[in-house]
Order: sequence, then C-alpha cells, then structure tokens
Amino acid sequence: MIKIIHILHSIGGVDTSLRVLIKSIDSSKFENIVIHGTKDNSNFLDDSNNYVKEYKIPIERDINVLKDFKSIIKAYKIIRKEKPDLIHAHSAKGGLVGNTIGFLLNTINVLHTPQAYSFLSASNSLKRRFLVLIERILKNKKSILLASSNSELERGIKEIKYKKSETALFNNCISPITLDPEFSDISSYNLPDEYICTVGRPSYQKNIELMIEVLKEVKKEIPKIHLVIMGIGVVSPNTENVKRLIKAYDLEANTTLIEWTERERIFHIVSKSKLYITTARYEGLPYAVIESLALSKSIIATDCDGNRDLVFDGENGFLVDADDISLMSKRTIELFQNESKRLEFQKKSLEIFNQNFNLETNIKNLEALYSKYCIK
Repeated sequence: MIKIIHILHSIGGVDTSLRVLIKSIDSSKFENIVIHGTKDNSNFLDDSNNYVKEYKIPIERDINVLKDFKSIIKAYKIIRKEKPDLIHAHSAKGGLVGNTIGFLLNTINVLHTPQAYSFLSASNSLKRRFLVLIERILKNKKSILLASSNSELERGIKEIKYKKSETALFNNCISPITLDPEFSDISSYNLPDEYICTVGRPSYQKNIELMIEVLKEVKKEIPKIHLVIMGIGVVSPNTENVKRLIKAYDLEANTTLIEWTERERIFHIVSKSKLYITTARYEGLPYAVIESLALSKSIIATDCDGNRDLVFDGENGFLVDADDISLMSKRTIELFQNESKRLEFQKKSLEIFNQNFNLETNIKNLEALYSKYCIK
C-alpha cells in the first residue's frame, strides 16, 4: 500500500479539495494521513467512511516565523515517524512546510498544489516579488508542481520557473451533484423568486466589493435584482466593508448575506438562482464555480486564473476584465433577462463539467500520479 501524507492549512476550498479527494481515493491501495492546523476542521473520511489518521500542528494562513518554524519541526518529526512514500502539500502554507521538509530529507518527492499562488494576493509589486522569490527558493529537486488548473500550471512554469518535466496537472474535481431533499428548505432566508448568487468569503481575493458596485448599476435597470452572498464566515476580513457599501448604496433590500450553512443547502440555493456570479481577483480552480457547472448554471466571471479554465466567454457564460464594472453590469442584465441565452449556457456548463471536472471519471488519473511519484 502507498502511504501519502497531506499537509495543509485546512480551510475553504483547500479543505474541500482534500476532503473530496480522500473520499474518492481507493483506500485499499492508498493510505492517507493528514497534517493540518490546530484550529482547522477535523475528521476526514475515506471511501469506506472510515476516519483517516490526522495530526495537528500550529500551521496558519498568514506568515508567522515562529509558528511556521514550529510547524516545520513538528511535521518533520511526524514524517520521520510515519515514513510516507509521498508528500502532497496543499496551498501556499502547505507548500512552505512540505517543500522545506522535502529539502531537508532529500529522500521523498513533494507534490505541491498551490490552489492559487500566495503572491497573487499581494497588494503591491514589492510584496509580490518577495513572495515569488520565496516560492522559487522553496522549490527544490524533490518538488513537483501538481497544478489544480491549466492557469496555475502555466503560472508555475512562467513565474516560479518549474521545468515542464517537474509539473503535472490534476484539475480540481467533484462528483456529480444530487440535490439532497433533506436540505431543500431554504424558506428561512426569505429569498425572492428570482435572484443571482455567489459563494465566497468577503476578502481581497473574492473582491465582493466589486460585486456590490455591479449590483448598484444593475439595479438601475432591474430594480428588483437580488444578490445572495454565501460564505460569510470567520475568515472574512472584508465583511464590514461590504456591509457598509450595501448600506451606502441603499441595497439592503437587494442583498442577502448568508453565514455558514451546509454545503448541501448551498447547492439548493445555487440551483434555484437565475445565474452565478464571481468577481474574484484570482483563483486556483474554484470549487464554487465547478459546483455551478455541475448544477447547470450560467456564469458571469472575472477573467482571472481559475475562472478562465471553467467559464468560456459566449459558451457557458461571460468573462469580464476584473475592473470593468460597466461591462459586468451589462452582462448581468443581459443574462438575467435573456432566458434562451441562459438555457443555452446552462446546457453547455453541464457538458463542460462532465467532460473535464467529474471526479468519478478523473480520480484514477490522480491515483496514477501518486503511484508515479511515490518513493518505493
């Protein structure tokens, strides 16, 4: 049996990614062990609904020299004890820990899936260059980029200077979605019959502020427009700013902010929406958009890494430059009002999902990559 240790700060899409993978990997051939943050969600289940072994270390999202050093030492000791055949590091912080250990041991390959490189969040060019440099330094002869999208693969080669031979691709995937009737009751949210929606915590990355600006413009043409924002949670640093904008633009009656709710209930809310919208500045390969494909939704998205791998302009939705409020507003109005166009895009979204992002048909590709890179 091949033993794989996963290292990550397990929140948001990174947490979702690992859970769907472990749930789908053949546990008779692969043993999965998870090393994650002390404050992260626990209880990862394999394909037989058994809990996998997990360890908690002080790994956190933000850079903290002391905690990061402690995380590396603790993870190093765990890996020396467990003797895995392969390390799979998820996210930027998982990559920092995993690649450092790969360098120290020099006997085990490290697959790194950034799920959106950290330098994409940099607010200025100096910070961006620093974060790129860190990624390049951490990359060593035991590091393999396992990109979650073509965009991420190309960025890794171009900016982190991976050789093509040091890279592989496994798109983020999910199983087809069957709506669970147990979570069908969404009446408590008092949503109107017609609404648009998004899933994403208010943050620099998700840029919900831009979405509010778009909503303001759309309301001039469609006074009843209603936006449902799901994903308001603990790690949502821009929530108050988003609320201030909503109040300033008199959009309280046009918005619903939903804090944490079950993923299955989110599916029901998305499925009943007129369309899905995302204004992210950058992504790895966003699960919320993949789920929208699986739910046959037409999509309006900013033209950024990750989004452009899922939304094809004029085929299953519209791609718009991240700073073009006017065009995104026009596209939203067009798609909201044009039923035939929406139906055409919806059909194409499901086709794209089934061809490229269906985990049930793709999981064997990941297992083959694990087998290829493991140390035996």
